[in-house]
Amino acid sequence: MKKFAKISVVLAALVFAFLFAGCSSDGDSSDDSSGGNSNGVAGQSLEGFVKIPAASIAGTETWKPESKVFVNGRELEIASFYMSDHEVTRGEYKAVMGSDPSTAKACGKDGKKLTDDAAKNNPVNYVSWYDALVYCNTRSIKENLTPCYSISGSSNPDDWGIVPTESNSTWDAAICDFTANGYRLPTEAEWEWAARGGESYTYAGSDTIDDVAWYKENTKDTGTRDVKTKKANAYGLYDMSGNVWEWCWDWYGSISSDTAGAGPASGSGRCLRGGSWFIPANRALVVSRGYRGPGDRNYGYGFCLVRNAR
Repeated sequence: MKKFAKISVVLAALVFAFLFAGCSSDGDSSDDSSGGNSNGVAGQSLEGFVKIPAASIAGTETWKPESKVFVNGRELEIASFYMSDHEVTRGEYKAVMGSDPSTAKACGKDGKKLTDDAAKNNPVNYVSWYDALVYCNTRSIKENLTPCYSISGSSNPDDWGIVPTESNSTWDAAICDFTANGYRLPTEAEWEWAARGGESYTYAGSDTIDDVAWYKENTKDTGTRDVKTKKANAYGLYDMSGNVWEWCWDWYGSISSDTAGAGPASGSGRCLRGGSWFIPANRALVVSRGYRGPGDRNYGYGFCLVRNAR
C-alpha cells in the first residue's frame, strides 16, 4: 500500500506541474508560435493551417491511384510541413496585396452570384506563378517571417520590379530557401502527399467527386465557390480537387527515379495541380498534372500556402 500511495503522490505532482506550466493542450507548443523557436513568430497562431506528417518514400510502394510523381525508384524525404487548409481567398490576397485580381465570377455553394465583400471567401484567381511568389514573400515580410524566395539576391518583392506577364529568365531563376519559416508554394511531391491525405481515393478525400470538388459538371461553368464548402480529406484540407488549379514550385517535366525532391531543373512551365471549377472531373484526380508558363494568368489559377514545420 505504501508503494501505491507513493506513486499516487508522484502522479499528482506531475499533473499539478503540467496544469500550471502553461503547456498547450496537446503538450507541444514548439510549432505554433516562436516561443524561442526560430520557425515561428511570438504570439502568432497557425490558424487555418494543418500539419502534414512527414514521409519517407522508398520508391517501391504501390500507389492507388498510380502516381506520376512517386514513381518507381524515386526515393524522397518529405519533411513535415504546415499547409493552409484552403486555397488563398480573395479577401486574404487583398489584405496583403491591396487589391483582388480575380476575374472569375464568384458564387456561394448554392450557385448564387456573390459580389464585392461577399466574394471574399472565394479563392483568388487570375494569378500567375510569379504573382504567387510575390504574395508569399510580401505576406512573410508583413508577418515578420523570413521570406523563402529570392530573385537577383533580394527577398524583397519591391526590388523585383514589375511582375512579368510572360516567361522571364531573371524571375525563372528564383531561389527557394526551404529552411526559411515564411510562406511558400508546395513542391509537387508535397502537394500530392497532402492531397492524398494518407488515403487511396481517386479525388482528394473521396472516390465520389461531388463530395469534395467544385468542377465543370456541378458548377455549370458559373464560377468559383466559397472555399471549405465541400468535404475535407483526411488531413483536413479542402478543395485540393477542383475550385481553382493550384500552382506548385516545380518545373513541369518527366519524373524519373533521379528527379530531385523539388522537381526537375527545368521544364515546359510550372506545375498546376487539382483541376478547377470549369474543368471536367478527369483533371481533378489526385494524380492529374498540369502546367502553364509562370507568367500566365487565368481565371482558374490560384494557390495554397505551406510553411516549414521543422
